[in-house]
Amino acid sequence: MELFESLRARWKQIALFLAIIGPGIITASVDNDAGGITTYTIAGAHFGYSLLWTLIPIAVALIIVQEMCARMGVVTGKGLSDLIRENFGVRWTVLLILVLIVANLGNTMAEFAGVAASMEIFGVNKYVAVPIAAALVWVLVVKGTYSLVEKIFLAASAFYATYVISGLLARPDWGVVASKSVVPTVSFDPGYLGILIGLVGTTIAPWMQFYIQSAVVEKGVRLADYKYTKWDVIIGCLVTVLVAFFIILTCAATIFEKGVAVETAAEAALALVPLAGQYSGWLFAFGLFNASVFAASILPLATAYTVCEGMGWDSGIDKKFRDAPQFYTLYTLLIVVGAAIILVPDAPLITIMVLSQVLNGMLLPVILVFMLLLINNRKLMGKHVNGRLYNYFAWGTTIIMTALTIALVITSIIPGLL
Repeated sequence: MELFESLRARWKQIALFLAIIGPGIITASVDNDAGGITTYTIAGAHFGYSLLWTLIPIAVALIIVQEMCARMGVVTGKGLSDLIRENFGVRWTVLLILVLIVANLGNTMAEFAGVAASMEIFGVNKYVAVPIAAALVWVLVVKGTYSLVEKIFLAASAFYATYVISGLLARPDWGVVASKSVVPTVSFDPGYLGILIGLVGTTIAPWMQFYIQSAVVEKGVRLADYKYTKWDVIIGCLVTVLVAFFIILTCAATIFEKGVAVETAAEAALALVPLAGQYSGWLFAFGLFNASVFAASILPLATAYTVCEGMGWDSGIDKKFRDAPQFYTLYTLLIVVGAAIILVPDAPLITIMVLSQVLNGMLLPVILVFMLLLINNRKLMGKHVNGRLYNYFAWGTTIIMTALTIALVITSIIPGLL
């Protein structure tokens, strides 16, 4: 009888965990968007296995930042922009919102560019692929419920396994991989330093903090069940870093070893066909398509959440268009404009992407400081403020991320500086 009760309690915990997971895994997975995949591709294709060691500190930084936002969402029941407005005033909130809208529009364009590039590998013209992808993304969020959308997003997260399979098909030297993963490789080569900054800079984006907190609030996670959300965050971050690991590994074992020159994820997918087999190349291309569509759904959604919470407007996927018109109108505009610009011949996509990266870089340090001030506010968080040791790690992560982000902004404005 005791055994039966024990098993029943265990299954109840598992069921509760499965019901609560979602925000952490989804937010971290979208971090591996078209821009992130391109960065990991270049890291492996240009520098082999030498940057694998960076993924351990990256995982720690990602977990620390994401966990703080998830905890604030559960404890306060409010989104991040809502808390910033209430505690730091409307001026700061409006400024952050304006920068985030412009930056995320640029990021959304980058995702639709990823859709176009990946589908062209399969022979589908961008004038067909991009409008269809944009329409599907819009219908999913506008017509779906939060529960349905979350299930589809979780399924999309599972498709990142294509990169793991692609990496296994590449047949790397696992002894070298293991060594390079734990022993830091130090180089002062300008290209190496530039991609190192890029790897860290693409890990923690401003939109992620707003989205995970809003998603936790809309999901209605209770404080008593926060431990499950915490595990959701940790698992999501670890899986995301694992995907990045296999992307770098795949390109290192094939493209780097053969000395093939590639600059984008789409070029890498094409290069993999003769090097690692047709299936490996197709899986890599499909992974890029999945990541691009996934991020093209989340980025406008994160922006709509942020703006509406900051302005005090109704928001949420479970609401109808008539109940949250600003939320759905902004979401629609970001998708339409982001997709339309990709279809304009000779559009300055590189300039747009660089600008969005610079704006993200300018915004991130400010948001990280706001987060730390909020989460250490006892009036707001009660006993759930950061502990002393956690604060050391959190402030240390913030200082390092700020320094690297400033370097990323400078090198984006002045290419070749490092």
